[in-house]
Amino acid sequence: MTGAQLPPWPYPRWIAHRGAGKLAPENTLAAFRLGARHGYRMFECDAKLSRDGVLFLLHDATLSRTTNGHGPAGERSLGELAQLDAGGWHSRAYAGEGIPTLQALARYCLANGYHLNVEIKPNPGQEEATGRAVGALLARIWPASAIPPFLTSFKTAALEGARASAPQLPRGLLLDKLADGAADLQTAVDLGCQAMVLNHALWDAALVARVHGAGLRALSYTVNDEWAAERLIALGTDGIITDRVDLFSPAAA
Repeated sequence: MTGAQLPPWPYPRWIAHRGAGKLAPENTLAAFRLGARHGYRMFECDAKLSRDGVLFLLHDATLSRTTNGHGPAGERSLGELAQLDAGGWHSRAYAGEGIPTLQALARYCLANGYHLNVEIKPNPGQEEATGRAVGALLARIWPASAIPPFLTSFKTAALEGARASAPQLPRGLLLDKLADGAADLQTAVDLGCQAMVLNHALWDAALVARVHGAGLRALSYTVNDEWAAERLIALGTDGIITDRVDLFSPAAA
C-alpha cells in the first residue's frame, strides 16, 4: 500500500497537547479555550476513572503536580475531585480552575466543531476498564455524522477495552521507544489501530514507509522545536502533537 492509497484521515496535522501545552493549566477547560484562541482545532487530553466510575481529565496517577490535592487520583470520587484547584499551580490567573470530566470536554468540542484525541491514561490495574469506559461514553454522546474522536494509549489492554466497547472509533498505539519496529507495528495492526503515535525522535523514512505500507498513519509527540516539526513534515508524517501553540500556526499546515 502506498501513501496515496492510505485510508482517509480526517484530522488536522496540528494537535494541541493537553489543551494549550504549557500556556495554561493542562487538561482544564481554560487550556482548551486558550488553544482554540491560538487557532487549534484538535486537542489531546488524558482520561482516567474516578473512584465512582466517572471519566475525568488528569495526566498523572497522583494529584500533587497539577492540583492542590494529594495521593492517588483514582481513589477520589468525582465530588471530591470537583473541590480541587487544578489551576493555581500554574499561575494566579488560573487559580480555582476545576478538573473537567471527559464528557464536559467532549461536549465543548462538539459544540464548537473541534476534533478530540483522548489518551486513555488508566489508574494502575484499570487499563481494560478505562478503555471500555472511554469508548462507551464517546460512542454514546458523539454523533455518527461527526468526525469521531481518536483514542490512543500506551496500554494495549486499554486499547482492547476501547475496541470492545466502541469498535467504530479510531485508535492509535502510543510508544515511547521501539522494542522491535516490525513487532510494534504488528501489535498496532493486531489491535485494529489506525495509527501509531510515537516519540517524534523515533521516526525515520523507513519506519514511516513501513507504517504507511501497513495502512496506518504516523503521528508524533511532543514536538516543540521548529527543526523537529520540519523534519517530520518532510518525512510525510500525518500528525504533530505540540505544547507550542504559540509557536506553530495550524493554519499554515
